[in-house]
Amino acid sequence: MSMFSHPFMVYALLGGTGIAAACGAVGFFLVLRAQVFTGDALSHVAFTGALAALAFGVDLRIGLFTATIAVALLIGALGRRGRADDVVIGNVFAWILGLGVFFLTLYTTDRSGAGNGSGTVNVLFGSILGLSSSQARTALGVGVGVLTVMLLIARPLLFATVDEAVAAARGVPVRTVGFAFLAMVGAATAEATQAVGALLLLGLLAAPAGAALALTDRPWRGFVLAVGLAIGEMWTGLVAAYLVPRMPPSFSITAVGTAAYAMALMYRRLRARHAAPDSSAAALPALRRSTESVGLARVTGAPSDATPLA
Repeated sequence: MSMFSHPFMVYALLGGTGIAAACGAVGFFLVLRAQVFTGDALSHVAFTGALAALAFGVDLRIGLFTATIAVALLIGALGRRGRADDVVIGNVFAWILGLGVFFLTLYTTDRSGAGNGSGTVNVLFGSILGLSSSQARTALGVGVGVLTVMLLIARPLLFATVDEAVAAARGVPVRTVGFAFLAMVGAATAEATQAVGALLLLGLLAAPAGAALALTDRPWRGFVLAVGLAIGEMWTGLVAAYLVPRMPPSFSITAVGTAAYAMALMYRRLRARHAAPDSSAAALPALRRSTESVGLARVTGAPSDATPLA
């Protein structure tokens, strides 16, 4: 019997595609901007938000999306120019974990008769094979929405990532773009929690993007590659979980992502080892080379032969 004859697999693949696309898009810029710690913090925020929803008996997604997007914007507001700061994230992280313990206590004591604790387990480790038809369509819709917004802000966001000061001087609304990006990270985190859980969410955000940046130095090629790798890892992980019933899908998805990242690093090292010594100067990352060229042109007034955002 084909796995596509099972509705739960069709729903998992449908919802997982949207989740993976969103994670690949935001994860690329998280890695590029060295803000992976933001994704780690928001995964714990997702856990706290879900526990709050469970404790007060409301829809789980209300707690997930409200908490992750609100805290993401708070981190941006406390940071510089809408950009998350590690010190701010660390303090918010500790506070959020404390709230998580508080809501967990409320849930286990006040609502102990309403369930068997499966809700907490699902938030921690994911339950993508348990998606209903409406939940799968919602996940796909959220993923398409996040991907669309990321495509709209990708160019100014990349400019601000490469050189924030120059981007601001050129009229790029750096702070607004930063807030929009963090909101998308929050939305992607909230939706992805149901696929791999809060504990393993960081792998879905960082692994595809890390592999993409290891395979190419071109930003737009890397962006597309990160989204493609994320979707491919999601599909491969779901197929592996179907073929090996004892394997949890959250584990198989993150395991495939980790393996892809490891292979990308090995490929990059082999490529660098076989590169000719006299071509090392030509092998500089294209993004850095373009940035230096544009920066020199702005200082000297000379025409630039490279455009970092093209």
